[in-house]
Amino acid sequence: MKVELNPNHHHQDQGTETEMCRTIEVVAGGVVLSPAKQVAGADDCADDLFIPPLNFSMVDNGIFRSGFPESANFSFLQTLGLRSIICLCPEPYPEANVEFLKSNGIKLFQFGIEGYKEPFVNIPEDTIREALKVLLDVRNHPVLIHCKRGKHRTGCLVGCLRKLQRWCLTSVFDEYQRFAAAKARVADQRFMEMFDVSSLKHLPMPFSCSKR
Repeated sequence: MKVELNPNHHHQDQGTETEMCRTIEVVAGGVVLSPAKQVAGADDCADDLFIPPLNFSMVDNGIFRSGFPESANFSFLQTLGLRSIICLCPEPYPEANVEFLKSNGIKLFQFGIEGYKEPFVNIPEDTIREALKVLLDVRNHPVLIHCKRGKHRTGCLVGCLRKLQRWCLTSVFDEYQRFAAAKARVADQRFMEMFDVSSLKHLPMPFSCSKR
């Protein structure tokens, strides 16, 4: 097994020198993992409990969202056959999660966005733009997007994806509020409204929701 740590995001042709993403690529030669665990008998029922992460949901074909995965969620995540995870938290990835990625050949894209509360919310547009490029690349699918609770930072990234998919703002905000609930932030919704998707429209959109 070979582990490669890439300090910089591979999209460097944009001329930016700011480190916005750390990636971990794991190559597990000759290891084939079944997407679902086979249970031999009733005695193994406890091991057959698939617990999704907080606020887990499907966004589109090959794209999922959630809060920060815990070890109890690993069996469930295995059933998704993930190739990549997009983490929007700046903190170092937990060792248990890193080991899970290694053993399952999952690549980590980490975009560090601080989780400030209003009125100090600051969603960096360039970081969201780079995360979208990773998200739109089908070579990274199936992919899971997550932050701490799967509400604000994840909601902003998904909301910007929806704008690329030509959703109206009312639908974008409705989806955001469904996950953020009472914690919905005006600053997040203003960011999604003002986010300019024009520089990303040339990228392929191989998603069901983008078809008209």
